[in-house]
Amino acid sequence: MLHFECDYLEGAHPRILERLTETNLVQQVGYGEDEFCKSAREKVRAACGCPDAAVHFIGGGTQANAVVIDALLARHQGVVAAQTGHINVHEAGAVESNGHKVLTLPQVGGKIQADDLLHYLEQFYQDGNHPHMVYPGMVYISHPTEYGMLYTLEELRKLHAICRQYRIPLFIDGARLGYGLMANGTDLTLPLLAQNCDAFYIGGTKVGALCGEAIVFPNPDTAPFFFTVMKQHGAVLAKGRLYGIQFDTLFTDDLYFRISRHAIEMAEYLKEGLHKIGCRFFLETPTNQQFLIFENSELEKLAETIGFDIWEPFDETHTMVRFATSWATQKEQVDSLLTAVAEVLHK
Repeated sequence: MLHFECDYLEGAHPRILERLTETNLVQQVGYGEDEFCKSAREKVRAACGCPDAAVHFIGGGTQANAVVIDALLARHQGVVAAQTGHINVHEAGAVESNGHKVLTLPQVGGKIQADDLLHYLEQFYQDGNHPHMVYPGMVYISHPTEYGMLYTLEELRKLHAICRQYRIPLFIDGARLGYGLMANGTDLTLPLLAQNCDAFYIGGTKVGALCGEAIVFPNPDTAPFFFTVMKQHGAVLAKGRLYGIQFDTLFTDDLYFRISRHAIEMAEYLKEGLHKIGCRFFLETPTNQQFLIFENSELEKLAETIGFDIWEPFDETHTMVRFATSWATQKEQVDSLLTAVAEVLHK
């Protein structure tokens, strides 16, 4: 059985496991004050081009989103997100459970459009009843989006400019950030991304780590008491070295970017093969997630040998599915997937 449901099916990059073993008996202080975390923070700052950035390590994407949003919002504020945004659809109300409403906007490929955001904010403050309403206190986007699409530098600049105009922060969910930064045709780099938002995180869980995300505040004054907020949420790991060793390894010798690029190369190889055998794409993306449409009867047969993610119904007889490559995907695995799909389509 081969699995292409998502990009965190394997454990961790071998070099991370080696480093964890090599440093296992080295005594270090806790709560992220160890030498490994300090080194990792410096490497992340250098990669982001933000020498003064505040960098915090946290367990996973939902936790990162919930804690950052809670830290940046006042009690009367909510967070603006795309209707398909992860915090709105797939995080079990984690943001709402902290007392903050998710305020949704239309999306295109999972992306918020600058005109829609500006219109929403203008209309909110023009409404004479807005003091009775939840205030938009920040904007949340994902890069890549839940549909594997990417913001351009110009799109990001426009969103950030609107946020500055209304004095609210722009927060970028980077659970799959490596795959976005290494995609073909993108004009966004890590330093450019850091210059055009107020908070973001670098995903490790989906990009080679056992677990963990690196939250970055380019301006450390954005959330001066963030560690304490993390503590309130139970999000501070006593053995913080677990995160530090992993991110120190990922940001040594460009490992993070090299393995992200590998996932993109495998996705491009997969796309080419799926086109050749006549597959129907719902959305062809530049990243590691590809969305296709199959007849339901075809999926029943394919599921006997291939794991894939059921995304949503397309119509009464068809379903949209996702295939995802990862840092660990091998060409032979993609070949096996293509063979299985071809056999189902041309039975």
